[in-house]
Amino acid sequence: MKSNTFRAALIQMDSGCDWETNKRMAVELVKEAAAQGADYVQFPETADYIGDDFTSFAGRHVGEAERFFQELAQEYEVYLNCGSITEYQPQEKPRNTTLFFDPDGTLLGRYSKLHLFDVDVEEGPSYRESDEIQAGKEICVIPTDLATFGLSICYDMRFPELYRRMASLDAGILCVSANFTKPTGAHHWKPLLQARAIENTCYVLAAGQCGMKPKFQAYGHTMVVDPWGEVLVELDEKPGIAIVDIDLDRIEEVRGQLPCLKNVRHDIFRI
Repeated sequence: MKSNTFRAALIQMDSGCDWETNKRMAVELVKEAAAQGADYVQFPETADYIGDDFTSFAGRHVGEAERFFQELAQEYEVYLNCGSITEYQPQEKPRNTTLFFDPDGTLLGRYSKLHLFDVDVEEGPSYRESDEIQAGKEICVIPTDLATFGLSICYDMRFPELYRRMASLDAGILCVSANFTKPTGAHHWKPLLQARAIENTCYVLAAGQCGMKPKFQAYGHTMVVDPWGEVLVELDEKPGIAIVDIDLDRIEEVRGQLPCLKNVRHDIFRI
């Protein structure tokens, strides 16, 4: 039976190109989160590596990140969303993939980023994620003893149909793991997360990277938004942990007032 509340810890990292350094940072932060009573821990996008050659990194470290995060979940007895890793694919480009483990280390779900970040922003980055990464093909919604989670990664958040579909599959917690750019983050990060929460009457848990990356400055500002659109916690632009108690009754309370999921014109719209 699901409890009505659980404690979530969202980890904000400054991942770089050294896997060993990134691992040490992850261990320190998840240890601190567990000490604060976290039931669920979420990392940002590409927590394992951010550098100039994702393909070579993935080929050199096949399976290492999956084992590492699995062991973290087991050791600290938490549900763990690894944010994402660069997942090796034989004879193909790697995928940008989220792994979701239970406290026993069982892999409950795997999600590969659907929407790749191919953009040319004025006074911002010019970047083509598809040059190095191949897109996923499936939506991932994971029921657990805590709640039902829907998984997404960074640029996905600009595509509301993904989140509406996850909400229709009973996700009450919409997870966003990101490496968002500072130029766009300053204008779009918070309103996009609030919109996804409000329109689906769900919690949105968004863990971000911070620091200077090879292609751009990451925005940070890890945050949790409740189903009414209220920001419950927000970090700055330094590594850290956002701790928040998630009250699942709040979802039903808001949906009782604004039953927009029930009011969808299914005779007109097909998602």
